[in-house]
Amino acid sequence: MRTITRLMAIALPILALALMPSTAMAQSYTGNWPFTISHSQYANGTYCLALTDTGQAGYPHSGGASLVPLNGTYPGGFQVIDGLLTVTITVPVGYGTLAFYVYVARASDGHIGKGVYDLAYGGYGDSGVLTFGEKNGCSN
Repeated sequence: MRTITRLMAIALPILALALMPSTAMAQSYTGNWPFTISHSQYANGTYCLALTDTGQAGYPHSGGASLVPLNGTYPGGFQVIDGLLTVTITVPVGYGTLAFYVYVARASDGHIGKGVYDLAYGGYGDSGVLTFGEKNGCSN
């Protein structure tokens, strides 16, 4: 009986730790993220990016994304792969033509760091420095 009691005393805390959700897995990127673009030719300013972390794009942290400017919402998607967040937003620019806003930044444990912005639009382009603010920090 003593042996069983000792084993239970050891096994219960180990079992409790094993059943607790992992802190790293529990961190989600779902929310709105203010970000600032600087050193760009055309896009300097502060914007808001809404992410919905569902894992639907084949990676544990991936899903829908939308850029929320003053004149509407543009949809896209995001993935976090090997510590890099990549967001692509599709923007109609007229005459059936699309432009793509691409945001790449370091991401870890539900936090997004600094990165780069790039505009892919035919023969035109733009780029800049990208700095993210705190999660759910976009003002209405």
